[in-house]
Amino acid sequence: MTESHMAREVAEIPEAAARFLDRSRIAVVAAAAALKRKDPSLIATVARGSSDHAATYLKYAIELQAGVPVASVGPSIASIYQRPLKLGAAACIGISQSGRSPDIVEMMRAAGEGGALSIAITNFADSPMALASAQCLPLQAGEEKSVAATKTFVTSVLAGLSLLAEWREDAALQAAVAALPEAFAKAIALDWSPLSARLSRASSAFVLGRGPGFAIANEAALKFKETCGIHAESYSAAEVLHGPSAIVQANFPVLALGIEDAALPQLVATAERLAAQGADVFLTGAEVAGAITLPSVSGLHPMVAPLVTIAGFYAFIEGLARRRGFDPDTPPHLRKVTETV
Repeated sequence: MTESHMAREVAEIPEAAARFLDRSRIAVVAAAAALKRKDPSLIATVARGSSDHAATYLKYAIELQAGVPVASVGPSIASIYQRPLKLGAAACIGISQSGRSPDIVEMMRAAGEGGALSIAITNFADSPMALASAQCLPLQAGEEKSVAATKTFVTSVLAGLSLLAEWREDAALQAAVAALPEAFAKAIALDWSPLSARLSRASSAFVLGRGPGFAIANEAALKFKETCGIHAESYSAAEVLHGPSAIVQANFPVLALGIEDAALPQLVATAERLAAQGADVFLTGAEVAGAITLPSVSGLHPMVAPLVTIAGFYAFIEGLARRRGFDPDTPPHLRKVTETV
């Protein structure tokens, strides 16, 4: 069978990460210096799709590491409703693989006009979004042919974490970020075949996470939908107990993405409860009675561990898509660049 673009791009993640860390270092330092001068009391994010999941990841990371609240701004506030926002005390981070979606571009332009320090994270330094922003962190990921974003998602989060570590002068996070290419290489070699066997004929699933891991659960659920035709829903491991767990009956598949942080005991408790309801629970980062533990890369900084997990998930989901008879490169009714207004 011919190797898919998605498989090749997942395999390129370690190299793409190393390339970003090398080639975009000057841009990261410049954006971090601008953040220090701005000293924002709020950070707004602007993104859609997988890029919005990257923004959610950075929301948790920034709030946990810097204590600055982060809020997502709907691009249509500027592009359709044309409502100016008062962002004089804020920074605004826009994330877009292509940097070409008109609504994202317009929101970034409006944020700058509203007084925000605007920072673009994009694979194209000459894109309209980059040109509309005060600072740009080029992803250096290279061409991504598969419709399903993989290496550009990972490098988008990497860019944000690099910026955060430099801005806060956080030596531990800086070291963890620098070690990510090696960690990614380990993750994409992991064997999640037990989950693949369970989901080969599944029609639905839950994906659970907490903190930055919730952002990764969102991204995993999207990939289940677009590459495998599985109706997967993502939830916080706390939120799923407020109603959604009612539909979890015998053999209902659940993927719980556990990482080694303060929220792991709560995620484990939820996994135990769902396993007791009869769910087929698969989890990372812990062991639970009645569940199957999937291998993961251990000993990581909690701010980078979820990102390493999604790299391994990407390798798994590409294989699952082919196993289910899907072409992971060309999801039905989707295209690589979605230009919304």
